[in-house]
Amino acid sequence: MGVSIIFKIAAVGIIVTILGQVLKHSGREEQAFLLSLAGLIIVLFWIVPYIGELFETMEALFMI
Repeated sequence: MGVSIIFKIAAVGIIVTILGQVLKHSGREEQAFLLSLAGLIIVLFWIVPYIGELFETMEALFMI
């Protein structure tokens, strides 16, 4: 796991926050919510392989 994934997550968070604020101030709360949800899903797709790798490492470590 490199530092690049942390920067990617931070970039998505910043972009989602800025666009969400713009949408909220223009009266489009529904689109702002969907944008936040899309950002969360993108980040989860990036994180899931690392979580799987963590569980495999834990299983190998404790030999379950």
